[in-house]
Amino acid sequence: MTDDVLVVHGGTPLQGRIRVRGAKNLVSKAMVAALLGDSPSRLFDVPKIRDVEVVRGLLGLHGVKVTDGDDDGELVFDPANVESASTDQINVHAGSSRIPILFCGPLLHRLGHAFIPDLGGCHIGPRPIDFHLQALREFGATVDKTPEGLHLSAPNGLRGTKFALPYPSVGATEQVLLTAVMAEGVTELRNAAVEPEIIDLICILQKMGAIIKVHTDRVIEIQGVPKLHGYTHRPIPDRIEAASWAAAALATRGHVEVLGAEQADMMTFLNVFRSVGGEYEVTDARPPKLGHPGQEGGIRFWHPGGELNAVALETDVHPGFMTDWQQPLVVALTQARGLSIVHETVYEQRLGYTEALNSMGANIQVYRDCLGGTPCRFGRRNFKHSAVIAGPSKLHAADLVIPDLRAGFSHLIAALAAEGTSRVYGVDLINRGYEDFEAKLADLGAHVERP
Repeated sequence: MTDDVLVVHGGTPLQGRIRVRGAKNLVSKAMVAALLGDSPSRLFDVPKIRDVEVVRGLLGLHGVKVTDGDDDGELVFDPANVESASTDQINVHAGSSRIPILFCGPLLHRLGHAFIPDLGGCHIGPRPIDFHLQALREFGATVDKTPEGLHLSAPNGLRGTKFALPYPSVGATEQVLLTAVMAEGVTELRNAAVEPEIIDLICILQKMGAIIKVHTDRVIEIQGVPKLHGYTHRPIPDRIEAASWAAAALATRGHVEVLGAEQADMMTFLNVFRSVGGEYEVTDARPPKLGHPGQEGGIRFWHPGGELNAVALETDVHPGFMTDWQQPLVVALTQARGLSIVHETVYEQRLGYTEALNSMGANIQVYRDCLGGTPCRFGRRNFKHSAVIAGPSKLHAADLVIPDLRAGFSHLIAALAAEGTSRVYGVDLINRGYEDFEAKLADLGAHVERP
């Protein structure tokens, strides 16, 4: 494990400028969508992260030729020769990723069958997978369970359907979109997720020739078409990464400019950031003119000095406060005066990372009760999904082991904010969603090193 550890010398405010690229939660789905086209697709601003490597490998296994374009971060997908892949190959490439399940609809359209490896190792529970399978069955797919995974087929093709999600799951909404666009007839999806990444995926599918209407009250209507062509698209920027660096600036009493960050998709986060006592300034992009190179837009985040304010917040589906935003922000809340309350309503096991923060001197208590008014699925199911953070707490260095992607970045922020030298183990997990984060830390003046 010694090659997967980062030594962090904490206590130095982060100062400087970094850039975020296309959203992790959109780019991988855009890559899968390329399977549906009968001509090549082109995707720009793709981050160099582990999830992209996984999808690139899976596409290659299925006969899609993936090449680097002329621009940095540009990928070109040629789906002319889509073919089946062996279960062993899929298992090797997929690892613990849940991405393979989104291949089902496109592969059923292109080949008439699909395979999903065993996803039992998923730490967020079986519910999202159940949503996916239920939706695919509604379209007419048959699902056969075997020891190595799930084999799907569509002997009579796929047909449009009316379907209501029990919960506005992002993954299940993506599944329905990727399947419905070429299913015969009309599909109506109720209680759909409407995250910005979902809307951007709809934009991609519309570019490909799909007919998709987004109605009010989380209703999406898709009219199936017989064929789709390739797309050219620049994805929305990664609002999770942008917020993570903002939280790092706040926790370390620093000043970080995040180029590429966009205000519109971060409004809920920005309101909370300001309520906590952080400051930010939005810089609009300027197009190049004769004699002037232009300027990329972004958002500057900084700690203005003085004390931070305790807040009460609840995570929720969009347009609520994103579940992936709360973990980095909680590190900053350990430095706020008073009692902050966090009610997690999206994932039932998202607060385990607080144990590591407590080992560093934070004062965080987790509860099974719903400490908030947002309707919650977990309140009577024995999950510790609410937290009370008492601050300010002086954080000290510790040895930390990263359990998952977002918790990992929170541990990293805590090590940066703490006094002394921490060793953070399992940092390669952070590469799943944060491109070149060690170089970005260096650009911000952080004192980190591999042993």
